[in-house]
Amino acid sequence: MPARRVAIVGGGNAAFCAAISAREHGADVELFERAPYELRGGNSRFTAGAIRTTYDGVEQIRELMPDLTDEEIEQTEFGQYSEADFFDDLGRVTQYRTDPDLADLLVKQSYPTLRWLRHNGVRFLPLYGRQSFEVDGKRRFWGGLTVEAWGGGQGLIDQLTAIATKLGVTIHYASRITHMTRGDSGFTLTINAKEHRPFDSVVLACGGFESSAEMRARYLGPNWDLAKVRGTKFNTGDGIRMAQELGAATTGHWSGCHAVAWDLNAPMFGDLTVGDGFQKHSYPFGIVVNAQGERFLDEGADFRNYTYAKYGSEILMQPNHLAWQVFDQKVTQLLRDEYRIREVTKVTAGSIEELGERMDGVDATGFERTVRAYNLAVDDTIPFNPTVKDGRCTTGLVVDKSNWANRLDSPPYEAYGVTCGITFTFGGLEVDAETSVVDEQGEQIKGLYAAGEIVGGLYYHNYPGGSGLMAGAVFGCLAGRRAAMS
Repeated sequence: MPARRVAIVGGGNAAFCAAISAREHGADVELFERAPYELRGGNSRFTAGAIRTTYDGVEQIRELMPDLTDEEIEQTEFGQYSEADFFDDLGRVTQYRTDPDLADLLVKQSYPTLRWLRHNGVRFLPLYGRQSFEVDGKRRFWGGLTVEAWGGGQGLIDQLTAIATKLGVTIHYASRITHMTRGDSGFTLTINAKEHRPFDSVVLACGGFESSAEMRARYLGPNWDLAKVRGTKFNTGDGIRMAQELGAATTGHWSGCHAVAWDLNAPMFGDLTVGDGFQKHSYPFGIVVNAQGERFLDEGADFRNYTYAKYGSEILMQPNHLAWQVFDQKVTQLLRDEYRIREVTKVTAGSIEELGERMDGVDATGFERTVRAYNLAVDDTIPFNPTVKDGRCTTGLVVDKSNWANRLDSPPYEAYGVTCGITFTFGGLEVDAETSVVDEQGEQIKGLYAAGEIVGGLYYHNYPGGSGLMAGAVFGCLAGRRAAMS
């Protein structure tokens, strides 16, 4: 019996996991990447490579990272992250709207999928630089996020590409799928509006619609067409449109998205030379003010893993769609590496008054008033501890800070200009627990599967950091296998 012909539409982590899995199960696999080779990799290539997974303790971490030395193990507190922890975090940040079947698949298959990737040759390492602090001479991880791909997002894509190529997956770059039809014997894909090719099964892993200003305005609302895009410019909703033309159902939070604090002067789309360096995620250790010089969100509501994906939306709603993050010298050593890139929008000053004058677009008088009130409201009887939600808070403000509150009183002061950077959209295709795309009657569209950011129903309102790459890998691995065997 001839091998099934499987088409993978997309070029990111989910697409490659689907391609590798389908090839392992005997299919002839072709992967169609809309971007040219130099811009390959979808949104995955723009990430830091953080991957959220369950693990019982250091031995499971060591299974993923056999290169760890005994000394590194001894000097690190990895803790553990149970299935219950993952379920709780996913439920809490999505206001318990996450689809239970999809959540169950993501959580329970997270570690087995990373083990599968490791078996195929993907290398991982501890996320030391972004998810741990030194406490009492040891590196202590926090926030349930411990693992990253070797080389970040670009390293992950390079590794997956090499694995897929070695297995015999055919990769086509600069190959946009513009139309998809379905017949009795499978699917016909139209490539670059001219070439037609038949396949038995198709896996759509080509992202959401965040790169389409028109669709952002239509579904997310006013001013979203002005938001900057963190990643690829090629995720314009093609896969969603083509699947809908075949009767596919949609689901999820269509007016919601993953959006972060992004450098004020970053380009309109992601820049691979900078990668994710335009993000600014150390705001829990300072304050964030808008153009009126006023705070408008609780910087310390939770670990940044559980707030950063929704605070971009808050910034977009502020006057002129901008904000400034402000820190003093008590915490600057805690700032992530992205605050030290050459392309950063940064001002420094020896006084709060001078800093207010230097922050472009900010009412300096309003800013001084905000800092005075904030400093008076800080409860400094509670010890500051960046590795736990320490309860060091403010009281009596219109917007109180719940954790990690320190007075701004140690110059020189630093401020970083940010705006909204959209990562991906939450609305997408409806799939069942086997990753089959379903129609409006809830029936499987035989031979059609979806994985990655094109899938709706997993995230609502917010997102636990690192779960995107994990979901792409889990759903991609399953979709590839199903496509090869259906």
